[in-house]
Amino acid sequence: MSPGPARGRTGRATGADGGPRRGPARRWQLVRAGSDAVPPSTRRFMARARQRRMRAALPWAVLAGVLVLAALAAWTVLGSGLFGVREVRVEGARLVTPVEVRDAAAVPDGVPLARVDLAATARRIGGLPPVERATVRRDWPDTLVVTVVERTGVAAVPRDDRFVVLDASGVVFRELPRAPQGLPLVRLATPGPDDPGTRAALQVLAVLTPQLRAVLVEVGVEGLARIGLRLRDGRTVVWGDATRGEDKARVATALLGRKADTIDVSAPDVVTFR
Repeated sequence: MSPGPARGRTGRATGADGGPRRGPARRWQLVRAGSDAVPPSTRRFMARARQRRMRAALPWAVLAGVLVLAALAAWTVLGSGLFGVREVRVEGARLVTPVEVRDAAAVPDGVPLARVDLAATARRIGGLPPVERATVRRDWPDTLVVTVVERTGVAAVPRDDRFVVLDASGVVFRELPRAPQGLPLVRLATPGPDDPGTRAALQVLAVLTPQLRAVLVEVGVEGLARIGLRLRDGRTVVWGDATRGEDKARVATALLGRKADTIDVSAPDVVTFR
């Protein structure tokens, strides 16, 4: 009978070297359970949980996408040169040149079209003397369109050896070497919108009948109460001040056929001839 394994003092089996005897090493392996190993109720619960998580995350994902697209679009329009100003197109200008309008607009080439202050640009262009008002609009992708309304002359004022042109509000907007055709002359010391004599002369011109306008050569303003008209045939109409202008115009028109060198309508109820 062969002897059994040696045992130490503790009674445990010992190996040939006298150490404790070890059994064979165990190796562990994870095995994925098949789908049949998970109960159907558990699978349904897990599927519903995934759907809830996806539905909860979807709005945030959409919002993030929209914000990214909005930021990209804003940068493209406001920050890049893709939609920069390449042209300033001028419409309605006759007394000013397109170059003068572009210089007054002062919009640098390439500045993003969306960042141009349209109102400020229109005000700068409106500072040109011949321009009564201007409007500015965007024409995508790269053009500013400037529409100009210019002043209309109603009278010319001799000044030194030249003539300045006034509009209906008294603004001096043009200077010419010769008297312009079709405009009456107004003799004033200091023409301008703030000059009382200028305003009085323009009041008189505004109420003249077509018959008087057809024969008018010049309005002389020696004082606010000393306004006179010089007609084409050399006669003079004493107008007085600018009050009761329509009555004076009506009476003077009715008396154009009278033979008189001077027609005084300064008091239209009592007319005198000389």
